[in-house]
Formats: sequence, structure tokens, C-alpha cells
Amino acid sequence: MYDAYSMQPFSRTATPNKSIKKKNTNKQEMSTYLRFIVSRMKERAIDLNKKGKDSKHPMYRRLVHSAVDVPTIQEKVNEGKYRSYEEFKADAQLLLHNTVIFYGADSEQADIARMLYKDTCHELDELQLCKNCFYLSNARPDNWFCYPCIPNHELVWAKMKGFGFWPAKVMQKEDNQVDVRFFGHHHQRAWIPSENIQDITVNVHRLHVKRSMGWKKACDELELHQRFLREGRFWKSKNEDRGEEEAESSISSTSNEQLKVTQEPRAKKGRRNQSVEPKKEEPEPETEAVSSSQEIPTMPQPIEKVSVSTQTKKLSASSPRMLHRSTQTTSDGVCQSMCHDKYTKIFNDFKDRMKSDHKRETERVVREALEKLRSEMEEEKRQAVNKAVANMQGEMDRKCKQVKEKCKEEFVEEIKKLATQHKQLISQTKKKQWCYNCEEEAMYHCCWNTSYCSIKCQQEHWHAEHKRTCRRKR
Repeated sequence: MYDAYSMQPFSRTATPNKSIKKKNTNKQEMSTYLRFIVSRMKERAIDLNKKGKDSKHPMYRRLVHSAVDVPTIQEKVNEGKYRSYEEFKADAQLLLHNTVIFYGADSEQADIARMLYKDTCHELDELQLCKNCFYLSNARPDNWFCYPCIPNHELVWAKMKGFGFWPAKVMQKEDNQVDVRFFGHHHQRAWIPSENIQDITVNVHRLHVKRSMGWKKACDELELHQRFLREGRFWKSKNEDRGEEEAESSISSTSNEQLKVTQEPRAKKGRRNQSVEPKKEEPEPETEAVSSSQEIPTMPQPIEKVSVSTQTKKLSASSPRMLHRSTQTTSDGVCQSMCHDKYTKIFNDFKDRMKSDHKRETERVVREALEKLRSEMEEEKRQAVNKAVANMQGEMDRKCKQVKEKCKEEFVEEIKKLATQHKQLISQTKKKQWCYNCEEEAMYHCCWNTSYCSIKCQQEHWHAEHKRTCRRKR
């Protein structure tokens, strides 16, 4: 399993060494796996150096002995400098160490670095657990979960608490717990007790499962995985096929080249004993040097009658050309290897640049979409508030109008009642007689318009003025 930009050139030698090929393949695989881990590290290390590059700080060189950061680790991965996963883990631990030394153990950057190191260790553990699962879960080709791993995972029915039995792969076992990864849409991981695990050969009817849509899709994926197992269909990337084809073509072309070098002088040597006539030697056309992967077409040569001395001279002249062809093939292989390294680096730079451009463009589009959505929400909110205020104002005006009309009606009715009562009181008051002296209700009548409430008032008024104006007949 190789990445398109991580392929290293196959060393084309006269006698290829299988151990070297295996070593290069392992290094390519390791670089491919580490690229996935570095990409996750870059996503989680965005906030680690927000204040700028640490090495620019005047105290950085005094505190930090070996500087390392995520871009440095990525560059070493791209150049294939790591010889083992322990070296990669050591650089991640050195990054944590430098961050704690420079920022402090209780700083926000130290917490981010600890989380980064913890996640990196987890990714490496997952890689050591199953390389096939690690690669496929990151590369995500079609039906990636259906491809068998080497070695194959045990298939079981696993039951989580609160759920029914579900098809799953066994990742690892520890004591009485089993780490499984479920078939289905999300391919979730979980630790399941051993008593909740059943072999995949158990009949489904005995499990009493609820056959939902998700369960059926998981079973379809299980059937596809089992079919791949029966057919022996394992995941193999195009780059891996290309590497094997190049290795085989290199071996076959090198063998053919050696065979031509050894056979050609023999054929010419056998023609020495023939009786021939002397003939003037004609110059042969120069043969272009070709790489070992190309085929050298052999054209049928006409039988010429030459002398023994001329034939010997031609044989000695052709041998350096064949040797030159073999040497040129090796040099062309080295040149092609250097060109492959050059273009691999160019492709890696182009890939990183495209990723950064895509990331910036995505952030810009997301930012514009958020701003547009925010403005639309603000406009909808403003319109809703204005509509609610208008409705409330109209309702308040209607209520006020109703209250005013009701109050006016009650006021008019109250005025009418008061007027009626007032008239009644006036009428009753008019029907009574009143004391001329103290204006209290009178009981004693004196003359036509004079009455008194008591004898005292009568005597006081009589002596004061009434005896001169009284009209009572005496």
C-alpha cells in the first residue's frame, strides 16, 4: 500500500537484491502510514504556535537544544528520513518536551502538545495493531471495510448494552474484554464483554435481533467481506502493482542484456571458419543507449563475406560498443532515479500547495457562507421583531380603544344615575320646611314662609327681627 507521491525509485542494478527491495518497500509503507499521522498532527497543532515561530524568540536557543516542530516532522516524513516508528515517536515526544520547556508545564501550548503526543501514540498503537485497517480507514477507498486484512480478523456477533447483536471484526482481546469494530455505516469501535460475543456461524434466528435498515446494511457489508475472503481478494494499491512490475521488468531486461553480450561474440566467432572473400569494411551506424526497461530491436543482418582478419577487427570493434551499452544502461537508470526523486519532490510540493490553497479556499467559502447566513438570520430576525412589534402595537391600540369606549359608556351611565339621584334629592329637599334661624329641618310653623326647628330658634328670631315682619294673625 503506497501513496502516489511517496514512491521511491527502484534501484536498477545488474543483479537486483531482494533484501534491498523489501527494505525500500517497508520504508515506503512506513512513509505512507506516517503521512496520515502527520496530517492529523497538523490539524490538531494549529493553535500550538499562534504567537509565531518559537525559534525567533531570543530565549529559544538558550532553552531548547534540538528544535523540532510539526512542519519539520512532515518534511522528514516526505524525505523518508525515518527508519523506524520509534524515531517518529521520539520526535513527537521531543516536540512535547520543547513546548513544556519553552512555554511552561501549565501553559495552554503545553496542554495542546500533550494532547498531540497522546493522539500520536494512539495512532501508532492503531498502526501496530493492524496496518491494513489503519491504511484503509485513512485512505477510504470504496468498500474499504470489506477488504480482508493480513492476518484476517475474527468475525463475531457483538452485543452492546441497550442494543442487539451486530456483525463486527475482532481487533484485539484483553482479559474478559474484546475490542471490536462494527460493520455498518459508521464502523464504530467498542470494548464488549466476552459473554456478549457470539461466533459469526451462530444462526441469526437464535440471536433474536431487530432487523432494522442499518442492521441489514451491516449484514450486506459482512456478506461482501466474506465473499472477498472466499475469492482471496485483498486490497492492493496501484502504486504497489507498479513497483512490482518495475522490479520484474528491471530483472528481465538486465538478464536479456547480459544474454546478448555473451551470445553475440560466440556467433561471430563461429563465422571465422567460413570461406569468405575479402571485402572492404563498411562503418556501422551508432546505436543509441537505451534504458534497461526498453527493448532493443534486433534487425536481421545480411550475411557478408569477409576475411578472417576483417572479421576479427569487426568483433573487437563491436565489443566496446556492447560494453558501452551496458554502462550507459546503468547510468540511464541512475539518471532516471534522480529524475524520479526530483519529480517526486515537485509533486509533493505541488500537493502541499494544492492542499493549502484548497484549505484557504474552503475557509474563505465557509466564512462567506457564514457571513451571508448571519446577515440573512439578522434580517429575518429584524423582520420578525418588527412584525411582532407591529402586531403588538395594533393589539394594544385595539385594546385601548375598547377600554376607552367602555369607560366612556360607564361614565355616561354614571352621570345619568347621579343626575337622577340629584333630581330626587332636590325634589325631596324642596318638599321640606327649614328653620329660618339655623337652617335645620323645621317642625314649628310660624307664618307663610317662616318655620322653626325648636322653640329656642323661634324666640331668638322673634326677638331679633321677626316680630316686626310676622304676618301671622294675632
